[in-house]
Amino acid sequence: MIIKNEYTSVLIESLKREANPERAKSMKAYMRNQFEFYGIPAPKRKELAKFFFLRENRPAINELELVINELWNVPQREVQFIAMELVDKYKKDLTKEHFNLLEMMIIEKSWWDTVDYIAASLVGNLYLRFPEEGRKYIAKWRESGNFWLVRTCIIFQLKYKDEVDEELLFSLIRENSSDNEFFIRKAIGWSLRQYGKFKPERVEWFVDNHELSGLSRREALKHL
Repeated sequence: MIIKNEYTSVLIESLKREANPERAKSMKAYMRNQFEFYGIPAPKRKELAKFFFLRENRPAINELELVINELWNVPQREVQFIAMELVDKYKKDLTKEHFNLLEMMIIEKSWWDTVDYIAASLVGNLYLRFPEEGRKYIAKWRESGNFWLVRTCIIFQLKYKDEVDEELLFSLIRENSSDNEFFIRKAIGWSLRQYGKFKPERVEWFVDNHELSGLSRREALKHL
């Protein structure tokens, strides 16, 4: 793999120095052998990343897409975690064009450990800042046939508290309520449970009046 950006190169070398092959094996097994790992525990990874997240050390915003693409192509999973957290540091600087970058991060090397963070923290924030563009992407993703993109549509409002677009959320759930995919059923329950913290009567009404899977129903009503 060719690394063109100096920031990416220095970051990767720093991670390699902390590699623990034995721990990497157990981390890989925990993730069903889907990804390689350096074997760096989360606290150590976060400590190391602090230097690279300092404002004066971060790449310029016009370099961000290149850096994230390079980081996303590294086999070791810790690098994708750092890439997501790096994008989070640019929350106030991202533009509507960055929806495309987030889409790449969702559909490449997809699993819950990246998709859920990207959906709730990154897509959720960008949608609030650029709602018109956000609606275009949600419309595209919900029809994509990619269940990770669909999951993103269902859970991207998790941090909206009582400002959830209820009509959008309920319509997304209705059109996916019969899906047998575990991650879709779980997302439906999770989004309803979270919304229920602020609008319990609306969630109870929805669950009572719509056909949901047992998993979605249990998750939705867990704290009601």
